[in-house]
Amino acid sequence: MSVIKPEIDDLLSKVDSKYTLCIVASKRARQINDPNHLLQDQALLAMTPAEVAEMRGSNAKPLTLALEEISRGVVGFERTKDSYK
Repeated sequence: MSVIKPEIDDLLSKVDSKYTLCIVASKRARQINDPNHLLQDQALLAMTPAEVAEMRGSNAKPLTLALEEISRGVVGFERTKDSYK
């Protein structure tokens, strides 16, 4: 049993490396923390009202919310050829 939720193995299966996970999670956490971005957030708009209420009612920090979204597959990334330069 893991104390960390979501489990790290599940998170790493969603990205290509632990470094990518760190970058994607930190960028998403910054977006969650930005009040202006929350008004136009497509991930939040895709959530059911119960999920939004649960998220707002919890004391979860932005990074925890970002990791949960990555685990559920709501947030992802796309690697382009330009990113390898």
